[in-house]
Amino acid sequence: MKKIKLNQVFKGVFVALITVMVLSLVESCRKDNDDTSEDIKTQKVVFKAEGSSGVNISKAVYGIDGNPITVTGLSGTTWTSPEITAEGVVYNSNVVVNATGVDAASTLKVQIWVDGQLKKESVSSGLTLSASTSYTF
Repeated sequence: MKKIKLNQVFKGVFVALITVMVLSLVESCRKDNDDTSEDIKTQKVVFKAEGSSGVNISKAVYGIDGNPITVTGLSGTTWTSPEITAEGVVYNSNVVVNATGVDAASTLKVQIWVDGQLKKESVSSGLTLSASTSYTF
């Protein structure tokens, strides 16, 4: 009889121990996902274009993750986009700028800046200028 009671006590302790372990595991996993605000990264992205002397920039299309912004009616040798704040996971940024050159030696340079650092640059040359580049984060 004493052996049966001792066996039941061990079974009860074992069940209680397993229950505590499972609940601890579930609670620890839940705490891992509670606060993801620290994981969100904010990035400042700026697109720029610069033409050689006499180049006339006419159009720019730029954007992040397939959300293009088109700017038409531009003029001059330089253009800079407004700063875009990208929050969370960002995969791609793209820019395409069109311009007209004065001769075959005319150039158009486009750049992508992220958090104040130049990340990507491309140069086009000729009379009809179209420079594009993309940057993958």
